[in-house]
Amino acid sequence: MPKNSKVVKRELDDEVIESVKDLLSNEDSSDDAFKKSELMVDDTEEKDVDVEEGSDVEDERPAWNSKLQYILAQVGFSVGLGNVWRFPYLCQKNGGGAYLVPYLILLLIIGIPLFFLELAVGQRIRRGSIGVWNYISPKLGGIGFASCIVCFFVALYYNVIIGWSLFYFSQSFQHPLPWDQCPLVKNASHTFVEPECEKSSATTYYWYREALNISSSLSESGGLNWKMTVCLLAAWVMVCLAMIKGIQSSGKIMYFSSLFPYVVLLCFLIRGLLLNGSVDGIRHMFTPKLEIMLDPKVWREAATQVFFALGLGFGGVIAFSSYNKRDNNCHFDAVLVSFINFFTSVLATLVVFAVLGFKANIINEKCVIQNSEKILKLLKMGNLSQDMIPHHINFSSITAEDYNLVYDIIQKVKENEFDSLGLKSCKIEDELDKAVQGTGLAFIAFTEAMTHFPASPFWSVMFFLMLVNLGLGSMFGTIEGIITPVVDTFKVRKEILTVICCLVAFFIGLIFVQRSGNYFVTMFDDYSATLPLLIVVILENIAVIRIYGIEKFMEDLKDMLGFSPSQYYYYMWKYVSPFVLLCLLVASIVQMGLSPPGYNAWIEDMAMEEFHSYPTWGMIVCISLMVLAILPVPIVFIVRRCNLIDDSSGSLASVSYKRGRIIKEPVNLEGDNTSLIHGKSPSEVPSPNFGKNIYRKQTGSPTLDTAPNGRYGIGYLMADMPDMPESDL
Repeated sequence: MPKNSKVVKRELDDEVIESVKDLLSNEDSSDDAFKKSELMVDDTEEKDVDVEEGSDVEDERPAWNSKLQYILAQVGFSVGLGNVWRFPYLCQKNGGGAYLVPYLILLLIIGIPLFFLELAVGQRIRRGSIGVWNYISPKLGGIGFASCIVCFFVALYYNVIIGWSLFYFSQSFQHPLPWDQCPLVKNASHTFVEPECEKSSATTYYWYREALNISSSLSESGGLNWKMTVCLLAAWVMVCLAMIKGIQSSGKIMYFSSLFPYVVLLCFLIRGLLLNGSVDGIRHMFTPKLEIMLDPKVWREAATQVFFALGLGFGGVIAFSSYNKRDNNCHFDAVLVSFINFFTSVLATLVVFAVLGFKANIINEKCVIQNSEKILKLLKMGNLSQDMIPHHINFSSITAEDYNLVYDIIQKVKENEFDSLGLKSCKIEDELDKAVQGTGLAFIAFTEAMTHFPASPFWSVMFFLMLVNLGLGSMFGTIEGIITPVVDTFKVRKEILTVICCLVAFFIGLIFVQRSGNYFVTMFDDYSATLPLLIVVILENIAVIRIYGIEKFMEDLKDMLGFSPSQYYYYMWKYVSPFVLLCLLVASIVQMGLSPPGYNAWIEDMAMEEFHSYPTWGMIVCISLMVLAILPVPIVFIVRRCNLIDDSSGSLASVSYKRGRIIKEPVNLEGDNTSLIHGKSPSEVPSPNFGKNIYRKQTGSPTLDTAPNGRYGIGYLMADMPDMPESDL
């Protein structure tokens, strides 16, 4: 053999030996690095950098400036108008203080566990609702799209309510308040009170005629109400400006929009407790009617209130939590926000019933005076004998107790003729039993009570500013539930998407500021969200517990929290919550079937509401709202199932490493028992630091060779492909 050939052979042998040494020396360090990537969050995580599949650039995900800002955002989203005008109504209707018992039980059974679940998956996967469920299973990606559609439907009419509040807020800077007295109508001969107002009340007339200028039916459009159109535009401009930079802009506004309502509620509570009759209202509210607790309807309404109070299924909870660091204690957040929500509802109920007690006391005093005058007339006419009246009764300054005593005596003595006398029972409890909710509470009952406050314009300004802030806090979460998943999925600019979304929503929302717009608000409120959201949350529960795996999810939580969560959640998620949700879904469908679909129309001539059934086209709209909201779920499932589009981007894939870069290689890992959930997703696993020489491959060898540490079971592959781009991830 030629001498130079021996030299070449020796050099080749030395190089091969060196390569083997490099491989052996790096095997242990590679194993350690891989184990760390599997079991731990990477040290560089604090930079909040996510590597997107299909991109060559690392996209820095926004993060909350502080934990307080995040908590306020979640509180602002969950605490909304329903806490002020829905929860007090349900308490009054369903047994007073006794209603709190089923509410608390259901909060512990479905509220906190499901809220915790949404916080955890958002924080773990760090995507919006579309990305989260597509990551868990591409076939379930439709869950996220369904959440986005429901959010859009709710945002359409929810911002209309903010517009109504803005209108009343703008009208509160005058004394007396414009809804304090009925307007006078002048004609050629004399002046008289507006008949529609005289038959109802000043606040009722102002709401239906001055504010809404409402038509008499859903089919009678009546054209746009320009005042409400301007207010709706202002509401969407506020939302757009607050959301245009995402959490970077809305997060700062949360400090005011989330905290200001508590300041107002506390001020109202203190002021309300100083008013006559407020204690009667609070006592009436918290007097438990224990027998009502046995009614299944009470439990159904409590479950529904828990469900919607926390904003489950909307995607806003997932979107907000996706901007957290992975080691954030989301369990603490779930419990804290849930109980803040509950105590806010109780605080709002105290305020509402203190004020309604004051209002009932005023109405009761008027009732006593009017009926006392009737009794005096009956005594003068001889229809009643003076001997019936106790000697200590003085009709010029009669109290409610004395009047009721006289009323009971006359009722017993004149039993047969009593109805013809035209006397009324004046009891404060009867007035408090008149259950009002929603717009009837905020824009009529509460507004009327404030007209009797000293410095009523100030309290009116505070109240409607509070409603605006409560609405905006919920709107931020609702819009975030649309923007975040779409930006994460389709990589569009957040600013452009936010502006387009708000513009489209405003123009569609014009149907709610017609003269018949209030009826459309009722329609959307009843049919656009209830059933679709229940189905969404049931599918979320199934996706995490059955598809992803309850054991893997519990390991995820242990890795994120630093401790194992209570087994209580294991059993709630696996058994109790799905069962309760299914029962609630069935009960809601039954209730919807038994209740005739319709709305309360305002009849101008009678100055009262009258129930109308939806016309045929209205029923089609109601059904379409529910179908459109849930339609993405089966569509995405069928598309993925039939492989109509490539679903590799959402599946778990093996990874190949080349000089510290990740090369994606789709592999079916359904049978793999090794959890990827301990640390980062495959696209985020840091590459071990290998030596320069990895393998010597012979000509014709396969492109990919399984490395010795492939025993970890996730397709951990080495690559030596000099002509391939370093990474597509």
